[in-house]
Amino acid sequence: MATVRWTAPRANAWYAEQPWLVGCNFIPSTAINQLEMWQSETFDADTIDRELGWAADLGMNSVRVFLHDLMWDADAAGFAARIDAFLGIASRHGIRTMLVLFDDCWHDGARLGPQPSPVPGRHNSGWLQSPGHAVIAARSSLPRLEAYVTGVVRAFHSDDRVLTWDIYNELTNGFLPAQGLPEGDRAAAYRASLELRAESMPLHLELLDLAFGWARSVDPQQPLTAGLFLPDRELNARLIDGSDIITFHSYEDDTRLATLIGRLRKHDRSLICTEYMARTRGCDFASQLTVFKREGVGCFNWGLVNGKTQTHISWTGKSDRWFHDILHPDGRPYDPEEVRSMREITGTTAPAD
Repeated sequence: MATVRWTAPRANAWYAEQPWLVGCNFIPSTAINQLEMWQSETFDADTIDRELGWAADLGMNSVRVFLHDLMWDADAAGFAARIDAFLGIASRHGIRTMLVLFDDCWHDGARLGPQPSPVPGRHNSGWLQSPGHAVIAARSSLPRLEAYVTGVVRAFHSDDRVLTWDIYNELTNGFLPAQGLPEGDRAAAYRASLELRAESMPLHLELLDLAFGWARSVDPQQPLTAGLFLPDRELNARLIDGSDIITFHSYEDDTRLATLIGRLRKHDRSLICTEYMARTRGCDFASQLTVFKREGVGCFNWGLVNGKTQTHISWTGKSDRWFHDILHPDGRPYDPEEVRSMREITGTTAPAD
């Protein structure tokens, strides 16, 4: 039973066996959040198949996909079957999947059942934390969270269609919901989120460490990781110490991206950027993909098809240009030249009309 982090040589040898990893953070355009994606009533295999076909046409060979702990509680066998179905669809398109287990981004208080409609003009108005701060603070749910992590990882621990396990996305990032508020309310919401973050950090770090241990107890053949997203030295040290490969987020221009990659090289471990691309923050696919390819760093932009998550709208709600996402729901590109550049850099031939 593996209970320790992979050595750097093992992690780097694993990465050397992979193609250049190019992909996106994927949710079908018909789902507003993780529950709507995975619940049996709304699991949309046809849309997943169609949209992953478009991803492959862009040269993508991987996707990053978020799970949710409540799905395992409600119907472990059914949830595992739907994950298997998703992996099968992706694999038929030549795509492997990074599965995300926990997430502190956006909204607390997840509930099973019908999910809300998108709030007009709001980025990710329905995205859910998993398990959420209230659950973590109560601590009584640790046994069921352990069952979720070990159950999902055990089900797919030797499955070649699973690329990696992303244990925890943006731990204690409670800032984002404030960005969707009116200007006058935003400062107060930021102050409240900073206070909550300071108060909750120890409990979330405890869950991070436990989750790494739970996943490793199943001895998966895939590497484990949890991504860096803030210049927080203490948090980043804990994330790196648990990760077999180093993953990180960057929503900055290509110059800052290259500088960040250079700083992370000192850890002598393989690098994958699991979130990038914010057009209104100086990002574009041509320059960013060029940096990733030159540096041999895997990369997953945020978003594929503009849908119910509305991540084409910026965090602040002001969007003269699309923020994330690449395609309209009918498959048309937001920017045909952007798609042409992506295909050129990934070495992909455009599909015939």
